[in-house]
Amino acid sequence: MKTITALVAVAALAAACSPASPASRQAVPQKPLTVEQLAAKVGCTPHIQVDASDIRTGHCKTGDGEFFVSTFTTQAGKDAWMDTAPEYNPHLVGNLWTVLSSRKVLDKLRVRLGGDLHLKDHRVKS
Repeated sequence: MKTITALVAVAALAAACSPASPASRQAVPQKPLTVEQLAAKVGCTPHIQVDASDIRTGHCKTGDGEFFVSTFTTQAGKDAWMDTAPEYNPHLVGNLWTVLSSRKVLDKLRVRLGGDLHLKDHRVKS
């Protein structure tokens, strides 16, 4: 998990440094969930690792396994993170949020969180 933690931090920094486009400044129709709200849905109090103005990431460990929950303030920020995310790990992706873990853990979390499972390439849904 140390490698995943380091990669999450690198991806978060890359997303935080990417310029915002005019499209990314548009309001999202529904209010997105916070890291804490997503984590609570699966029985976790997250340990916040990144708390920036445009991305927040928390680490969780539950009976389902370990995972990272990230939330974004804009779609452009989420897209930038997804473009730099580790390709060898699947992601569970929802409205301005992602969860990073093993496929086994994501399959369990998906039942309660919803979202789309993205495998090696974030542009491919299962």
